[in-house]
Amino acid sequence: MTTIYIKTKINAPVIEVFDLSRDIDFHMYSAKKTNEKAISGTTSRLIGLGETVKWRGKHFGIYLTHQSKITCFEYPNKFTDEMITGHFTSFKHQHIFHKTTSGTEMIDILEYEPPYSIFGALFNITILKRHLTHFLTSRNLAIKLHLETKNHEV
Repeated sequence: MTTIYIKTKINAPVIEVFDLSRDIDFHMYSAKKTNEKAISGTTSRLIGLGETVKWRGKHFGIYLTHQSKITCFEYPNKFTDEMITGHFTSFKHQHIFHKTTSGTEMIDILEYEPPYSIFGALFNITILKRHLTHFLTSRNLAIKLHLETKNHEV
């Protein structure tokens, strides 16, 4: 099992950070480098408890699909999405939000197991973990920039 832990401080109210983090349309915008598209399930708006979304995106030069379900939802403190179908043995992404004096601390905890035994483990060590960390960091930066720029325009 591999765990990626990312903490992002955002100068915006926790409710705004929580909602933008579960916004399907914003995810597609923030993941445009991988051409992420929601192709079934909840394909736009805010996703909620028990809902599913199936993504199609280009990673490592090929299009892959990943379907997940929101299995935990405590507004506006946390939600969890877990893989239903995809290319991992297991995949669980916890999104946690804490109110701070300057806005919100957003925490991502991604736990996953790559497939293909020793080959998957080698791929994970050399490429996959770095790719997923960069993907999440880029997405968090997009959330941060969107909300902090929006808040400065008010």
